[in-house]
Amino acid sequence: SGEGTVHEPFKATQMGAFDYIEKPFTPERILVSLSRCLDFKRMADANKRLNEEALKGLELIGECEPMQMLRKLIKKVANTNSRVLVLGESGTGKELIAKSLHRQSERATRPLIKVNCAAIPQGLVESELFGHEKGAFTGAIRTKKGLFEQADRGTLFLDEIGELDLNVQAKLLRVLQSGEFNRVGADKLITVDVRVIAATHRDLEEMIEAGTFREDLYYRLNVGTLRAPPLRERGEDIRQLASHFLELACEEHSVGSRNLTPEALNQISTYHWPGNIRELRNMIERTAILSESEDIVAIL
Repeated sequence: SGEGTVHEPFKATQMGAFDYIEKPFTPERILVSLSRCLDFKRMADANKRLNEEALKGLELIGECEPMQMLRKLIKKVANTNSRVLVLGESGTGKELIAKSLHRQSERATRPLIKVNCAAIPQGLVESELFGHEKGAFTGAIRTKKGLFEQADRGTLFLDEIGELDLNVQAKLLRVLQSGEFNRVGADKLITVDVRVIAATHRDLEEMIEAGTFREDLYYRLNVGTLRAPPLRERGEDIRQLASHFLELACEEHSVGSRNLTPEALNQISTYHWPGNIRELRNMIERTAILSESEDIVAIL
């Protein structure tokens, strides 16, 4: 443009222009602008591919009635701030449900922090969740933010919540009630805005009766309940999942195309799958790697 005022470039970029060139200009100036524009497009395309790859394997696959109902409930609950309790056997995809809830929520651009409560030594659970001050205990050589602070304005997924001891359950209840907590070794209250999604394969009502899980915490968590159906109850979804996992495995391990024959599909459909989706995926991946034929006759 020949209109070289201060406001013109700002107005042009607001309307969608990538760059603004004042007259008179040189060919070199045009080439610089074009080069920057192409670099930007390459970066945008690369980011798009990375996002698509990151989402691979995260879809809730299946058209059986329980899965259709589950997707409807996720959509209904996702955009609320309510806490959600995800129940289901081991390997049924509870973490996938939590990720779907987060992606469809207003917190999707904020962190999703995941923690397996069963994988943390009991003596370190409080420090992991709420953080600690330097010198709070032996080995605390620096101040550390806990998972609740890291998940502020986002989502915290507490997997296997039934494994927490009663002392930590009491402190977790306080955070859910007030949004406040202390780091280990500190008196200052920290306030956070965190949506909590909890999951377990255990029967929490039985644990309440046995005195190993707090009833008040159960009701505080159980605002919305989602159940992950076991694989044996998902009918034709098993074949669809197997084909999906086979495609992912072939791509990940660069083993070339593989196909499931009717014999293999029949074997998949009639097996009980005690390990659910996790077991199916592992067996399909192993078969894709070890199979010497393009047509897979049996699952290894």
